[in-house]
Amino acid sequence: MAASAPKRRKEGRGGEGRSDDGLFDRELDHLPPEARWREWMHRVEATIFAAQEPVGREVLARIVGKSCSIDLLIDDIREELRGRPYDLVTVAGGWKHLTRPAYADAIRAAVGASERAVDLTQSEILVLMCIAYFQPITRSELSSFFGKEVSRDLIGALRGAKLIASGPRSPTPGAPYTYVTTREFLLEFGLDTLRDLPDFEALEDAGLLSKEKLLAGDIPSGLASGESDGEEEPESDVVEDSLS
Repeated sequence: MAASAPKRRKEGRGGEGRSDDGLFDRELDHLPPEARWREWMHRVEATIFAAQEPVGREVLARIVGKSCSIDLLIDDIREELRGRPYDLVTVAGGWKHLTRPAYADAIRAAVGASERAVDLTQSEILVLMCIAYFQPITRSELSSFFGKEVSRDLIGALRGAKLIASGPRSPTPGAPYTYVTTREFLLEFGLDTLRDLPDFEALEDAGLLSKEKLLAGDIPSGLASGESDGEEEPESDVVEDSLS
């Protein structure tokens, strides 16, 4: 039995195995303008649909012509998706297909809760909220803000969920680590950037948040675990895409 011929891997410029990249027609000059635009729309939508994470502008630029406006493409795709149960949303610096909130109950009834969903306690939500609004912030500063000790276990739970990470060391005595939110935080809460966080005063006006109650320590007892104060233990797993 003859051995099969070895597969030949085409090499692109520079020998990086991206040969077919040089053959990929981005400009589509042979097509009339309307057909060219339609093909670009299909490419962008297909790429975003196939990706598990939000797709950034630099990725989409690899599949369309130099004169193509990605923002206008996205606008046209969104227009075509009007009335559909899903949309293209801007999240964590890219675009992603997401189902509309109105169909959340139907999806849960059919397939259950999303595996990505993070189940947070009220205490964890409060601490995460403060980190998001006041980052970079140390655990001691969080404890001072709430008037109660914020436990290492609670911080560890948020780190384990990849919602926060170590930030720069604080210039205060002892140089403790600060905490910042991560890209996973943006993904979990459907935010493009931290600028999309609800306005603090708007939350107060809506009765969802009371700065006075927080400063008075009117928070769940689950924040503390009876640990004594002390310097933060060094943590080396700083996430590069953490936001400040």
